[in-house]
Amino acid sequence: MILKIVTLFLVGMGVLAMFGKLRLPKIQAYENRKCPKCGSFKIGKSPCLCEKNKS
Repeated sequence: MILKIVTLFLVGMGVLAMFGKLRLPKIQAYENRKCPKCGSFKIGKSPCLCEKNKS
């Protein structure tokens, strides 16, 4: 009985680990959305606020 519970627990942890690895590339996509000059997040396709304030 205990062996069955341990096996189900390990299978469940393995499934959660697979879903966790699937989400990691999406997190890295947000890192690329930062402005290289000031480090703030860019929203949409418009330029960053630090570039708008120059002119």
